[in-house]
Amino acid sequence: MSFRWVFRLIPVTLLVTAVAVAVPAPASAAPAPPLAQVWPTPQQVTPLAGQVTIPRTVVEVVGAATDPSALAVVDQVLRAAGASTIVKVTDNDQVAVDRERGNGGLVVFVGGPTESRATALALAALRLKGPEGLAPGGYVLAADRGVIALSGVDTSGTFYAAQSFRQLFASGTSGAFGIRDWPAAPLRGVIEGFYGAPWSHADRLAQLDFYGRTKQNMYVYSPKDDPFLRARWRDQYPPEQLALLSQLVSRADANHVEFTYALSPGLSVCYSSDADKTALVTKFQSLWDIGVRSFAIPLDDISYTRWNCDADAAKFGTGGAAAGAAQSFLLNRVQQDFIATHPGVERLQTVPTEYYDLADSPYKTALRTQLDKAVIVEWTGVGVIAGQITEKQARQAKEVFGHDILIWDNYPVNDYITERLLLGPYIGREPGVAKYLSGITANPMVQAEASKIAEFTSGDFLWNPDRYDPDKSWLAAIADLGGPAAPALKVFAENNYSSLLVRLETGKPDLDSPVLRPLLAAFWAALEKKDPWEAAAKLDRYLTSMASDPEDLRRGMASNPKFLAEVGPWLDQVGLYGQAGRHAVRMLLAQVDGDGAKAWAERGELVSALKQAQAIRVPTSRGPRNPSTCTGVCVPFLDSALATADRWFGLPGIRPRPTTSLGTYTDNVPARMVDGDPETYYWSDWAPRIGATIGVDLGSAQRVSHVDILMGKPTSPDDYVHAGVLEYSTDGTQWTTVKTVTEPVISADLPEGAEARYVRIRTTGAQTFWVVVREFTVSTPDSPKYTVTGTPAGSNLAAAADNNADSLYAAASAPMAGDALVVTGVAPKPLSKVVVLAADAGAGADVQVADSAGGWRTIGRMSGGYTELPADGVTTDKVRLLWSPGGAAPKIAEVVPVSPPRP
Repeated sequence: MSFRWVFRLIPVTLLVTAVAVAVPAPASAAPAPPLAQVWPTPQQVTPLAGQVTIPRTVVEVVGAATDPSALAVVDQVLRAAGASTIVKVTDNDQVAVDRERGNGGLVVFVGGPTESRATALALAALRLKGPEGLAPGGYVLAADRGVIALSGVDTSGTFYAAQSFRQLFASGTSGAFGIRDWPAAPLRGVIEGFYGAPWSHADRLAQLDFYGRTKQNMYVYSPKDDPFLRARWRDQYPPEQLALLSQLVSRADANHVEFTYALSPGLSVCYSSDADKTALVTKFQSLWDIGVRSFAIPLDDISYTRWNCDADAAKFGTGGAAAGAAQSFLLNRVQQDFIATHPGVERLQTVPTEYYDLADSPYKTALRTQLDKAVIVEWTGVGVIAGQITEKQARQAKEVFGHDILIWDNYPVNDYITERLLLGPYIGREPGVAKYLSGITANPMVQAEASKIAEFTSGDFLWNPDRYDPDKSWLAAIADLGGPAAPALKVFAENNYSSLLVRLETGKPDLDSPVLRPLLAAFWAALEKKDPWEAAAKLDRYLTSMASDPEDLRRGMASNPKFLAEVGPWLDQVGLYGQAGRHAVRMLLAQVDGDGAKAWAERGELVSALKQAQAIRVPTSRGPRNPSTCTGVCVPFLDSALATADRWFGLPGIRPRPTTSLGTYTDNVPARMVDGDPETYYWSDWAPRIGATIGVDLGSAQRVSHVDILMGKPTSPDDYVHAGVLEYSTDGTQWTTVKTVTEPVISADLPEGAEARYVRIRTTGAQTFWVVVREFTVSTPDSPKYTVTGTPAGSNLAAAADNNADSLYAAASAPMAGDALVVTGVAPKPLSKVVVLAADAGAGADVQVADSAGGWRTIGRMSGGYTELPADGVTTDKVRLLWSPGGAAPKIAEVVPVSPPRP
């Protein structure tokens, strides 16, 4: 090909204005149109003073070796941008190019130095350096009037150039530019290494396409529940399963992703056995035959103090050094007999049994000194889940293990906390770690589609850690996954944002709901100042977006039903918390206005939405659990709102939240042990082990005086804690024992002046019976005590005056003449008013107080759901509701005799 030909192809004006990528446009040049953001963040981007638009006809110059996957992406982008005709010519067909390009047409050159000769000439004419010398996967991408050039240092680089081209020309037009780009980390990707149900075949195919789009180049196939990887590692795959793996390998190749097959023999392998070594090699060969070129032998999550065969004990001895020697022996044989005999294979990887921390040990010493240096060692950081990974730690890991390090990063994996989604960004890794690592693979969630948010950000970090901005990257991930529904997805994701990684990296407690949290703080502060309206309006707007999120996201992401199915329970809960939050705000504002009836009505709606949210269940390894969204934010806010409102109504305002380490049997949820109704109950899904806990969280440390716990039930009277202790704590760390627990009914006084936030039973002995807790009640010294008598008969008569507005006395029939409900205190006291909180407005009654002569004085009528009547300071110990005959059966949440405030 002649230089003359390329000059004819590119307008002279382009040659005059084109500059090297690293040199900015002259100050006199016209401002360049803005460029679309490229992800992952490129290393060098130089805008030029021009604009390139995709026309209807495009000439595409390719080489015989141009990467077909890159070419497919380029063609897809061109057609989506409006190119109806793409004329393909080869890089040695000058006549065809001259004939087809037309006057002022667009010519696209695709292929790096190993793929096409023409692209190099085009870059030279643009006075741009080619990709030679860049790291593997590096590329140069340039566009100016009439020419676009995509040139990778290798075929992967050209493919990545195509992915950047896709983003820049999504609208069909872009400002002119020059990009010189390369990845900082050689290996960047994902390891499917979690416990639980593996991803489906469709999940994996979609993931591999996603890795290609986000320039990640590694996928490790290591699902713990594939029996042919662990329990049956010696067995060959059945043909139908091998065919599925073959499809994955082909899809990985098309996306320039290294498919690593990780075989885990540690549960049963005999390290010294020729037969087991042969079984490993034979298994690897079966995968090689379908195209796998990368292999790993993980030896994690096994015991190295127990041999699987006597021969290993005889050959290696005992202890950590012996385990390291045995594992090195086996790995070295596989390296020698398989890896070294297969040209084109990638380096062997292993996960050591001591796969985290930096402390040297006899085991690590054995690996460092005996394991073949060609083997890559995987490491999780200074913990199984590392809050931070620093440049210094990465360097030390390489020194301690004596091998190149590939980090197995346990984020966003949620197999240890499956009631949560971890949708926040990748954080806590210093940019310099890439200098000392072979790369990082992120261990994802069980939810494949939802994992893409964190995976997007980890891929961005690994490509260009020096310019990584987790907040911007996270928003880009939301836009990438959500498309038009990105605003709704953002609301959902930020209420499933926090994780153990966040807490470890920041040293702070849960940081979920980063937008809602400050809005709530501002609202409480404004409420305290009695001027809550502006803060309430801002908060309500966000809560409205939460409430509508299920509908908005299901409509906006209807094209991704897999994602919607994965997150459905969490999405519904976010919506219900949004609804409950809006009712909470209205309730509190109504009380500021003195509108008790509205406040009580809004309270009912709040409790209804909260109960629905807390009734949702997701399967976990510990049994069905309530999904955890808006963690540490929504439920505490709603409980605080209810407590604040209840104090306004005249109640003590204690809102205990149930806590337990046990699972839940069917729908007998923990909330039922604090609902004030002894007929409902929490029921564990198994017998508790030693150390299991059941208790309540009062929300804040406060004075407590007494604890009542009712366990067991008539149909299973032995379902209670048979050996345990009752204890309390202000911080959840230091505990004070009150008494031993051996019976189903517990009544205990706490020491005078005791303060607690947490009260619990902790089991101290093994038992075969499950546990039923009907009520777990904590009283304060100031909690008023009442007895309730009267008719009509009904369920839970005591609930009418138990200081709990959520419990309910429900009469079984309509009242007859003379029926009445009497609330009696422990001693007479002056009353300023009487408040009656009814569950419905159907029943009517005269509200009466006992006078000093033993008679009754009517102070007004109960009507509607909320009744507030002045008592004019009368001193009495009895309040009576004298029912009007007929009408609806009464349903009373609380009768509240309110004393005047203390001076």
